[in-house]
Amino acid sequence: MDIGRVNPAKRLEDQGIEGLGNVYYNLLEPALIEQAIKRGEGTLGKGGAFYCTTGKHTGRSPKDKYVVRTPSVEDTIWWENNTPMAPDAFDRLHADMLEHLKGRDAFVEDLYGGADPEHRLDVRLVAELAWHGLFLRTMLRRPERAELDSFDPEWTIINCPSFKADPERHGCRSETVIALNFDKKLILIGNTAYAGENKKGVFTLLNYILPGKDIMAMHCSANHAIDNPDDSAVFFGLSGTGKTTLSADPSRVLIGDDEHGWSEKGIFNFEGGCYAKTINLSAEAEPEIYATCSMFGTVVENMVYDADTLELDFEDNSLTDNMRCAYPLHYISNASETSLGGHPKNVIMLTCDAFGVLPPIARLTPAQAMYHFLSGFTSKTPGTELGVVEPIPTFSTCFGAPFMPRRPEVYGKLLQEKIREHGASCWLVNTGWTGGAFGTGSRMPIKATRALLTAALDGSLHDVEFRKDPNFGFDVPVSVPGVPEVLLDPRRTWGDAAAYDAQAAKLVEMFSDNFAQYVPYIDDDVKAAAIG
Repeated sequence: MDIGRVNPAKRLEDQGIEGLGNVYYNLLEPALIEQAIKRGEGTLGKGGAFYCTTGKHTGRSPKDKYVVRTPSVEDTIWWENNTPMAPDAFDRLHADMLEHLKGRDAFVEDLYGGADPEHRLDVRLVAELAWHGLFLRTMLRRPERAELDSFDPEWTIINCPSFKADPERHGCRSETVIALNFDKKLILIGNTAYAGENKKGVFTLLNYILPGKDIMAMHCSANHAIDNPDDSAVFFGLSGTGKTTLSADPSRVLIGDDEHGWSEKGIFNFEGGCYAKTINLSAEAEPEIYATCSMFGTVVENMVYDADTLELDFEDNSLTDNMRCAYPLHYISNASETSLGGHPKNVIMLTCDAFGVLPPIARLTPAQAMYHFLSGFTSKTPGTELGVVEPIPTFSTCFGAPFMPRRPEVYGKLLQEKIREHGASCWLVNTGWTGGAFGTGSRMPIKATRALLTAALDGSLHDVEFRKDPNFGFDVPVSVPGVPEVLLDPRRTWGDAAAYDAQAAKLVEMFSDNFAQYVPYIDDDVKAAAIG
């Protein structure tokens, strides 16, 4: 039986998905929560939030993600970073998954990936779990109800956590599988209930499709000045660098916190929601995100809670450190109504340097920006993983290597061209350590970071004196109002200058070794900007 609103010419049977039980099309949030609770998928929490767990998969499974190797993408996929799957193996996987779904109920959500109507992707989710429909409905952009009558899905995601792949038959590594087929415009997800696979699958698609239209796809947050969408800024950064916190500035308008495109018109958010980590979240430090955890329809994932009071425990990581909440963007008071902005005036790359070498802020040329974008540097610190006893450098190209289907130089060159064309100022901001490495120094004061970012965003930072950094060659401010002068020169913050020099030389060598893989593919100006 079909229930709900859908384009009558684009039902599942029109896509060859037949023999299902009830098919629920485009249910709204209350109905999806009702179905999820009825099916035992989770618990109705405080304020109408939905509490759920995802089993053994509490994060993405990057080693189980595949791209089908077809002639149309053979020469454009970055195969060193994307595991290939044979077309015939995918066909068997697809057929077996559809057979597995027969007789089962399905939840269908028709959604947009992208706030710009000209460049958005029309995506259909076919989900075994009602709460997955709620999640992706929250995270992507929701059509008006009347638009559903003519909605024509370009891509379809089939997500079936109860399906177990057969590695020998399906050409994969384990029973868990995430497979993208660019020819058939399908994503198949099996044996994982982690909802983030849905949204990151769409992000991967856009990361492939948009550069072919000369649009930069970015793993970044973004905001713009109040009453001036043309004064926008983007914030690149890996986990733990402060991307969400620093872009959620109450004195600016939040465009989005994770995924954006940069087109000929400006920037646009891919999403209609936010997916925030909740470990150690507090009402004092991040009151608005904290408040969403008890608002109607927020998906609270893998958090421990009191069975009687339904109070969430933000410090109990016994299920996972990667506990999260997914909420609509409009739950944040200063969120943009359009999720659009002009061409960025500032491009900010965030890094958490646990070696205590990098300054709190540095100005980059377009070539230096491409160098640091391709490097995607941050560092793991002792205690974050078993066996980590000293800072470990992490280089994730384009600040999002797991979601980059094309070679990194494609994104780097496109970003460099956009920066040059529109005259954006570029900054490298270190939110990591100062006065010594992890264990000796201290974390960069958030007050200083905010003061430096404010000066960069309002343009006043361009008016101060700069010096040339001897290790990395970028410009570093000598003095900035409201920031201790000594903080701007990392070498002076160390008690032992010789120890700083040795640590700096070590980090420069790490950068140089990592960047060697890109040298054959980049232009001379970026080679000149490379260090080491």
